[in-house]
Amino acid sequence: MTTETIGLLYMLADAGPVVKFVMLVLLFFSIVTWAIIFIKFRYFRKAFRETADFTDIFWQCRTLADAFAKAKALRSSPAARIFIPAYMEINRSRGKASPVSLQSMGSVQRILRRSITMEIHRYRQLIPFLATVGNTAPFIGLFGTVWGIMHTFQGIGLSGSASLAVVAPGISEALIATAAGLAAAIPAVMAYNHYTDKIRVLNSELETFSSDLLNIIERDIQNQMEA
Repeated sequence: MTTETIGLLYMLADAGPVVKFVMLVLLFFSIVTWAIIFIKFRYFRKAFRETADFTDIFWQCRTLADAFAKAKALRSSPAARIFIPAYMEINRSRGKASPVSLQSMGSVQRILRRSITMEIHRYRQLIPFLATVGNTAPFIGLFGTVWGIMHTFQGIGLSGSASLAVVAPGISEALIATAAGLAAAIPAVMAYNHYTDKIRVLNSELETFSSDLLNIIERDIQNQMEA
């Protein structure tokens, strides 16, 4: 350990119970924040990679049935997950012999909208916690600082000395709480903004894929009606 680390540990050990509790809360926030960051990083990376793969496969397939077979192997792709129930609804409406009707388009649209909503909700999970940490951690740290400074002034009153040697250790202990609050809040805010933008991009991609799929279905219906 460096001298700075040892000094920091000594200051934390000498801090009052309220400041220690604040530090534990901020440590918990920081650990959970970084866990969410790493979990979401892997989650989004896999989702975008498999969505790109499925989109390429989808446009290469000759029929929706071929795309359906490929989609079942890419369950981490949000686009594949909204395509599967839509295709199942198409098959249910079509039956064994009758063509897909225009009335069934409304049902497919509702399923796609509901599936997109479910996917976006899935990817938004835990993200609000990052916003909570970003908004509250600095104030929790500031509370610990204020409380620590109050404790220091009480010590000054009891000792009757206001020299720098007496005041500096207590104020240093108190300011650690503010630093810890910022250390927990800054990564949380940055991650929240990053993943919120990822969700916006994902929603746009799913909406575009949904529109393309509906256009394909509508074109097939028109071709069946003209045949």
